[in-house]
Amino acid sequence: MEKQGLLFIPDISGFTRFVNEMEIEHSRLIIQELLEILVNANHLGLEISEIEGDAILFYKFGTAPELKELYQQVEKMFCEFHSSLKAYEYHRFCQCKACTSAINLSLKVVTHYGEFTSYQVKDFKKLIGKDIIVAHQLLKNDIDQHEYWLVTKSLVQHIPISKLTPWMQWDSSTKQIENGAIPFHYTQLSQLKNEITIAPLPQPELSRKVKVISVSKVYDIDIIPLFHATGDFHYRSRWREGVKAIEAVNHFLPRVGMRCRCVLENGQEVLYSSSYSYQPERIEFSETEESTNNATYYLLEKTGDDTTKLTIDFYIPKGLLTQTLFKLRKQNKVETIFKKSLLNLDGLVKELKPVNSVKEDT
Repeated sequence: MEKQGLLFIPDISGFTRFVNEMEIEHSRLIIQELLEILVNANHLGLEISEIEGDAILFYKFGTAPELKELYQQVEKMFCEFHSSLKAYEYHRFCQCKACTSAINLSLKVVTHYGEFTSYQVKDFKKLIGKDIIVAHQLLKNDIDQHEYWLVTKSLVQHIPISKLTPWMQWDSSTKQIENGAIPFHYTQLSQLKNEITIAPLPQPELSRKVKVISVSKVYDIDIIPLFHATGDFHYRSRWREGVKAIEAVNHFLPRVGMRCRCVLENGQEVLYSSSYSYQPERIEFSETEESTNNATYYLLEKTGDDTTKLTIDFYIPKGLLTQTLFKLRKQNKVETIFKKSLLNLDGLVKELKPVNSVKEDT
């Protein structure tokens, strides 16, 4: 039975405050997505013992890896973690506290080599041993900043002069536990975030399209809750006429580039989020249907302290035949669907905030 191996724990910094102070639904989805990114970034062949809320206990029995190999794994997880956060910050739709503060989350990694073994409880493999306790205790230390890599002296006695990368600066400390002091080295990883670049947001592609429908309505509600009602796919079936459900295809949370399967009463279509622009007084976003390239543009404009105008514009690809057929066969039906949708949305808005009256402008 194996009794020695590597313990590798990536831990999300800021998790407790994030979960306690933010909306639970989106904070849960954000953490779920980040943990999956860490699992997918595992290229050392590490096994998972437990996922502990904000941390993953990876392990690997056998000889300890070289420091350079360990660093490559740490770097991959750290960069993919922050690439995801930065991309979400640039591409997200949601303005809730969880989504706007997710960018403040970070990652620290504790690596330790020691004695432990495993045991089976039905389908679950658990780890036991004094060094499991040591590894967890090392997460509670006196390091000021919380995006670092910690390496115990069980893995490396002396940090190489090369320091693995030119910017890396190492410090040393100890962790006092019941059985004595555990010496360790650590280095900050913040520099890696400066090397992460994110593709710019796609711009609206209207030059090859023509607007064929435009409907609007003013609601007695602030712009942000109205945006949640219209932009959050969880609400879509409650107000969009003919929509039975929306199923996310490639992301948990709404963002530019996400693809969703729209289940209609007469079939289904795949949409993707094609653009987004946010200002406190004005929010724009669009969705494009993959098969037809038809696009729906949503414009929300703050018109008062608690009033917001929503305009929905529908575009189809330019072309004399396409435009003529749409006008003859579909325009009246599609326009009726959008107008009914605006009325349906009024019902959802009343659940979000009591209203006295709703003005109409179609």
